[in-house]
Amino acid sequence: MYNPPLSPDKEDVYTWEYRKSLLKERIGLVDADVVCLQEVSPLSFAEDFSFMTDDLGYDGVELFKKGRFRPATFFKKDRVELTTNAVHKDRTLLTSFRLVDDEDDTSGAWHVLNCHLQAGKQGGRRVRQIVEGVLTAYKTAKNKLKENDPENLKLIVCGDMNGDAECGAIHILKHGSIDETFIEDGEKVSSKAKKLPIPPMIDAMSIGRNEDQQIPATLVVPELISLMMNTNDVETAYTNPKFSDDVRKRLSRIYSQFATVSSGEGADQMGKEDVFRWLEIINKVVGRGTEFRNAAKYMGWIDESKESDENGEEKKVEKRERPPIFIPDDGILTQDDFLAVYLDELKQGKFWGIAWDLAALGEPLPIKDVFKARYDHIYCSTSLVPAVVLDTVSNIACPNEHEPSDHLPVCAAFVQVKERS
Repeated sequence: MYNPPLSPDKEDVYTWEYRKSLLKERIGLVDADVVCLQEVSPLSFAEDFSFMTDDLGYDGVELFKKGRFRPATFFKKDRVELTTNAVHKDRTLLTSFRLVDDEDDTSGAWHVLNCHLQAGKQGGRRVRQIVEGVLTAYKTAKNKLKENDPENLKLIVCGDMNGDAECGAIHILKHGSIDETFIEDGEKVSSKAKKLPIPPMIDAMSIGRNEDQQIPATLVVPELISLMMNTNDVETAYTNPKFSDDVRKRLSRIYSQFATVSSGEGADQMGKEDVFRWLEIINKVVGRGTEFRNAAKYMGWIDESKESDENGEEKKVEKRERPPIFIPDDGILTQDDFLAVYLDELKQGKFWGIAWDLAALGEPLPIKDVFKARYDHIYCSTSLVPAVVLDTVSNIACPNEHEPSDHLPVCAAFVQVKERS
């Protein structure tokens, strides 16, 4: 999402064709054996990334099986070939390769775990996703490929971890374990100790740097937290976030513009058609996005696939087809509900999504500064050594005319450790 409002003389920058040309140039210059992408759309994937095959020669690809935004792993078959089927887990995609020109078939496969971990206040789930992904790689090496030393497999874990260097998912990669005392966003990430089946992994981007050389941020975006959140109570600003007075006023004005249903008790409220108009502006279509799903719940939609016990607590039921979510014909979205929909977005850390909605709805925030964080990582097992790493830097908010994504790419080349002490 580009920093709104869009400048009329830069409109070509915001097109997919322009962004695609930047991606093609960057990927082509690096010419990696394997390229891992996150957040690709399955609806237009073949067309969006046809340049990978047609122009850059990536004739192998694995696309994650489900989700609106998915990881995709591209590779060049004349350099690497799959040794077994790709494995799809919770937001991780594992591909295992052998080097085509490697005459030593006993050295084991190269395993690449492409990650797009859960965003928001989901530290526990991110830890589970990493543990499950690494364990899957270990089991693939041990059970499927019958490798001689699966504890020392050749594993590369990369992608969008949706957390910085202090988060639980990165902690367990760096240290090999995590216990019930680890706190992230004010909550425990696990009720019991967890351990990886392999030794602690290496942060590839840290190799060759001295203490004064900071690893560049990979997420450089408009700084919104100070504008969007009530930061009077710093200790609870993230664990129990609240909107700033300015954003609450903007959302209230937006609600008034859409509310056309008479309540009989003063101000009008938003009915089904009003909600449709709002959703079509922010999401382009009705039926996708957490705004749609939460609005439907507030307006009376009930998930009939869930059952409750006599105490009103949800109980486990047999897995069944999830009923479609819909906006009830006679449903009403009150102003408090409308604010609650966006408060849920805030709690999930979707600052840039809210900012986009505000701009699209005629209430753009006065953004001046940038937020920088390192969310994209490459880790490798101790059987590998990073030989070369490539930094990408930006001091202005991304995407922009030079960078096609809000995430900057990370890149590394590896060699195998031949001997162990």
